[in-house]
Amino acid sequence: MNKSHSWTDYQERLSRVTAYIHDHLAEELDLNRLAQVAHLSAFHWHRVYQALYGETIAATVRRLRLHRGTGYLANTSLPVAQVARKCGYPNAQSFTRAFSGLYGTSPTRYRAEGSHVAFLQGQMQPVATAGYTVELRQVPQEQLAGISHRGSYMQIGKAFEMAYARMAAQGLARPDMRWMAVYYDDPFAVPEAQLQSRAGLSLPAGGAPQPPLEPFTLGGGLCAVLRHQGPYATMRAAYQWLYGQWLVQSGFEAADSPVFEEYLNNPRDTPPAQLLSDIYLPLA
Repeated sequence: MNKSHSWTDYQERLSRVTAYIHDHLAEELDLNRLAQVAHLSAFHWHRVYQALYGETIAATVRRLRLHRGTGYLANTSLPVAQVARKCGYPNAQSFTRAFSGLYGTSPTRYRAEGSHVAFLQGQMQPVATAGYTVELRQVPQEQLAGISHRGSYMQIGKAFEMAYARMAAQGLARPDMRWMAVYYDDPFAVPEAQLQSRAGLSLPAGGAPQPPLEPFTLGGGLCAVLRHQGPYATMRAAYQWLYGQWLVQSGFEAADSPVFEEYLNNPRDTPPAQLLSDIYLPLA
């Protein structure tokens, strides 16, 4: 038996499970149904999942549901009970218990005091006193392969899962791959269902991705780079500060190319408050 082929086969099967979870987070998720999606035995598939991904399927579902919840809390005024239902929880109480367990604070307090609030308050301060650091970098061009995503930027994780599974199946996956995404639209100007983005993973030298992977490049010029720490949901407020405060006072002009991000650690094994992301704003 080809061990490499066997590994990638399991990887592809389980990527179908994570894609299904992304699409059905607001619904009850049955383990037997997930086994059918994976085309694996209901007795064993979740053990394989935990062995490959380092977290239980229950932990994955909880993480993705609460990740979506942080987006609603940070970027909308929806009542907590409604956020809970949209994230697959039957009521505000069960959502609050799960949220507090992972984030160390209640949904209400997170909405009022999360790191997104600091960025929003920073929009009212001069660059010199806002407390955020922007680094100017000449960014080398990076060759990537990825999957396009249409819809909420908070749900681009599904495209990353699909891209990684395809990279592994094509023998292109590496432990030191860079995880990057490019965002083509402004979520304040374009309806959420029409937002376009692309999730990408860096290619090894000479790598030639095959469909459905799409080759593309990022970088290749001067960028303003803002290091963001915390849940991904708070990054929208960071963007507002970067454009509304830093750029307009910097003397620079944005280039005619889209903003992109790089994710520096793994949300599967990193607490939300310690997630690190770099936001790259290309400059003319």
